[in-house]
Amino acid sequence: MRKLKKILTAKPVLEGAGVHLHRVFGYHETPLFDPFLMLDDFRNDEPENYLAGFPWHPHRGIETITYMLEGSAEHGDSIGNRGTIRPGEVQWMTAGSGIIHQEMPKPGRGGKMYGFQLWANLPATHKMIDPRYQDIKAEEIPEVKTANDTLIRIISGDYDGVKGPVKDIIINPQFWDVRILGDRNIELPTRKGHSCFIYAFGGEAEIDSQIIVNRQVALFEDGESIIVKAGKAGFRMLFVSGKPLNEPISWRGPIVMNSREEIIRAFQDLKDNTFIKTEKKNPDPEVHIYY
Repeated sequence: MRKLKKILTAKPVLEGAGVHLHRVFGYHETPLFDPFLMLDDFRNDEPENYLAGFPWHPHRGIETITYMLEGSAEHGDSIGNRGTIRPGEVQWMTAGSGIIHQEMPKPGRGGKMYGFQLWANLPATHKMIDPRYQDIKAEEIPEVKTANDTLIRIISGDYDGVKGPVKDIIINPQFWDVRILGDRNIELPTRKGHSCFIYAFGGEAEIDSQIIVNRQVALFEDGESIIVKAGKAGFRMLFVSGKPLNEPISWRGPIVMNSREEIIRAFQDLKDNTFIKTEKKNPDPEVHIYY
């Protein structure tokens, strides 16, 4: 059984062109969450706090995982991809050698725009692979109901023999949306040697004799499973695990590499207009660098 290692509370930050969100963990916590780099909670009820969105910006060396609950996000990039991420859907973007894209949130019911973005690192051997997308529709994500009526949406990885639709990810991640009924316990299996955490976004729960509430992340020690006991009102969480890379990290803004020299090269590529290594299908946009 995994013991609780650390609890962190998400902090409000301003990102993009003026988007109000909560940062769960990021740059300073990277060694703890390896292979994951950052988790943002962008649940928001006020359109004026998010409509400015995330205009054209670059990524290299990472994967970004966007999971929408309410509202939507229109996206496009410099190699011709266009689309909209709608409620219940996931976009797993592998930036690889480089991509320039934008994400523009749109309100849903009552002006709400709810969701999360998780950044996962790529190993040195795969940082310069060709970019790709796995766009997952809501109906493609299987849902398992356990014996105690816990509902588990399996985005990647597997539970009780049921596999999620996201495939061929180097860090072998488990990424689930878990809903536990009030006063129920659930024991979830974890891969020994993998980093594992849960993020609370509904109700409260007891884990290892400590209470976890909305907008808190619970990071675990190593082991083969975790136990979560929901409070009276029930509990909803993201369950995330992945294989640590144990590699050096050099991180500047939206680009994460293994050395300072690679970071310098990436920003020189942006300056020289050689950042995109695959075929361009759109004119070069005005790029914004967010730190």
